Amino acid sequence: MTAETTPVPRGTEDAAPSRAHGYRPRHTLPFRVEALRQLRRRRTLVMLGLLALLPWILVIAFKVGGDPERDTVPTLVDVATRSALNLTAFALFVSTGFLLVVAVALFCGDTVASEASWSSLRYLLAAPVPRARLLRVKLAVSLAYSGLALLLLPAMALLAGVVAFGWGPLEIPIGGSLSGGEAMRRMAVVVAYGMVSQLVVAAVAFWLSTVTDAPLGAVGGAVGLVVVSNIVDAVTALGAWREILPTHWQFAWVDALQADMEWEGMIKGSAVSVGYALVFIALAFRHFERKDIVS
Repeated sequence: MTAETTPVPRGTEDAAPSRAHGYRPRHTLPFRVEALRQLRRRRTLVMLGLLALLPWILVIAFKVGGDPERDTVPTLVDVATRSALNLTAFALFVSTGFLLVVAVALFCGDTVASEASWSSLRYLLAAPVPRARLLRVKLAVSLAYSGLALLLLPAMALLAGVVAFGWGPLEIPIGGSLSGGEAMRRMAVVVAYGMVSQLVVAAVAFWLSTVTDAPLGAVGGAVGLVVVSNIVDAVTALGAWREILPTHWQFAWVDALQADMEWEGMIKGSAVSVGYALVFIALAFRHFERKDIVS
């Protein structure tokens, strides 16, 4: 077997360096170094740019098309142009089911698989970076960028809304409104819940990233899980069984924008998401510790 294809067996990459003078495993692959590496990636810049641009596209669409027509059953789109807060709520609503899922899956699914596809993963381990630390740092950076994406969209939507529609209360589609200060507090809850609910997507993408050497496979697998979960969730005959699906509670944050905020859906959704996330992250670490690195 040539040097180009020799795998790195489990545990051998940090055996010798651990006896080297001055070697400290905790100092290998610092968080800031990995964060800068990921920031320079084209996919990071493109995805963050798309999330920052989306609210402005919505503003242009509303300016060109005029005020939305009110449906029989009022929705967030009916009041999207009433204020910056309403535009922010609408931007989150249209992005939760797919765009934010793709962003999180991209950041978490590409992180390890891309190193393998570039044949640089074994060199990182031979640097040497302990396997567990490599995964911890990459997971932390991926979650940090996912969190940034989930913050960037509402922040830019709020800015675009102020410029286009001005500041004002958050009008509730079914009637009533929330003051600016109260609405901002509710938005903080919405964003926090969005981060928690996307943990299942992040964990599945991260696990697949340790299983496959194809980044698109890891990203597509996590997105595919969401698509399948949404399809199964539409089968109402399943009844209460739908509540354990990863995406059943993804829009539970809407309860935070009602006159009387309800927590039940968000609590259940958080429990389901965190439960799945812990399982898949554990699987990722378990698989990677036992994997022979050949690329």
